[in-house]
Amino acid sequence: MDDQAPSLEEQTAHRLLARGATLATAESCSGGLIAHVLTNVPGSSAFFLGGVVAYANTAKTALLGVARATIEAHGAVSEPVAREMAEGARNRFGADYAVACTGIAGPSGGTPDKPVGLVYVAVAGPDGTEIRRHVFTGARKEIKRATAETALRMILERVQ
Repeated sequence: MDDQAPSLEEQTAHRLLARGATLATAESCSGGLIAHVLTNVPGSSAFFLGGVVAYANTAKTALLGVARATIEAHGAVSEPVAREMAEGARNRFGADYAVACTGIAGPSGGTPDKPVGLVYVAVAGPDGTEIRRHVFTGARKEIKRATAETALRMILERVQ
């Protein structure tokens, strides 16, 4: 008898499928981990349209439509950039929802204003875009994992 609870990615997949909703991803600091765990779920092609790993600022602007002026004014790791990444992915893929993340996974690259572990996660949907700021702790892989889990939880909350 299998009484194991569904994983976070399975819960997300079931919620999207039940609503007939589609999803796209725009990832920076997670390096494609969100898309990876979602596509581990059998049948993910029914809801997952695709994703972009926009690590470089040039990729954020060229592939997702993030304004160069936004990056120059706020930095790549910022709420406005996360918003434009999510909204850009939603528009470019024609998805009902899109999730985006930008942050500093470490171990270097942090500053007093933007420490290692700082991550912005955004979910864009039919009812607008929500962005949350997090400061995760741990090694690089732990920060990436926390980012992906947070993104999935945000999708679950939004897709009702």
